[in-house]
Amino acid sequence: MILSASACPDAHLSILIVDDATIQEINRDYLNKDRPTNVISFAMQEGEGGGVQPDLLGDVVVSAETAARDACEAQNSFESELYFLLLHGILHLLGYDHERGTEEDAKLMEAREREVFTLIREEFLAE
Repeated sequence: MILSASACPDAHLSILIVDDATIQEINRDYLNKDRPTNVISFAMQEGEGGGVQPDLLGDVVVSAETAARDACEAQNSFESELYFLLLHGILHLLGYDHERGTEEDAKLMEAREREVFTLIREEFLAE
């Protein structure tokens, strides 16, 4: 659904659901941030060798523990939070960046998140 809505239905990626200890280790070892986080993306289309396999987007790692806490705090379902974090991670793989980009880039990513998450809610989270 997310890839189809992003005009790349044949793209490939890996998804890893982990605990806080594991995502903290990944965050420390690869991003020099020694703390757990909710989602990390590793894009295969960036840097040296980017574009060698255009349909291989990269990896998305989600902490189930952080997602559960975030869902509870926001009074959302765990499933909804997981879908949102997966969407967020995939948008990073597709080149959206709210962290290193401009304020306009962040707004563009947020708008795209709202747009695609609405589709996800209608398709998968409707009660």
